[in-house]
Amino acid sequence: MTNKHSIEKILTENNFHKTKLHFTSSNHYKLIAKINGVKGWFILDTGASTTFVAKNLSKKYKLDYKETTIKAKGAGPEHIDANLSKNNQINLGKWQWRHCIIALIDLTPINAAFEAVNLAAVDGIIGADVLKKGRAVIDYDKNYLYMK
Repeated sequence: MTNKHSIEKILTENNFHKTKLHFTSSNHYKLIAKINGVKGWFILDTGASTTFVAKNLSKKYKLDYKETTIKAKGAGPEHIDANLSKNNQINLGKWQWRHCIIALIDLTPINAAFEAVNLAAVDGIIGADVLKKGRAVIDYDKNYLYMK
C-alpha cells in the first residue's frame, strides 16, 4: 500500500477519529478515555462485551447506579457482580458516545495482576459495545484506534 492510500488517510477522509494506543509488556493495549469528562487509563478489550469501570471509582467518574446487582459473565466459569450506570458519555480522543451504559465491577483482581508484573493499575476496560458503536478500526502496525 502506498503512503497516499494509507489506512490513516482513508479513515480520516471518512470521518474517523484517531486515538493513540499504548502497547504494554503484558501484551494489552491501554488508552486514555474520558468518562463524563474525567480522564483515565483503560484497557482495550475486544473480547469484553461491555465497558467497565472500577466500582470504587464511581464517584470520580460521576457514575450513578442503583444497588441492584447483576451477574456478569467473563471468559472463565465464574460470575462477576456488576452494577449498571446509565446515561454516561465516553470520549476516545475526539470521538464521543452519549447516553451509554457502563458496568461497575471490582477490578481489584485485574489490577493486582498488572501490579504483580510492574504495570500501573487501570480505571476500567473499554469493551466491544463501545468499539461496535464507533465502528472501530485498529491499526496494529501503528498502534492507533479509529472511531467514527
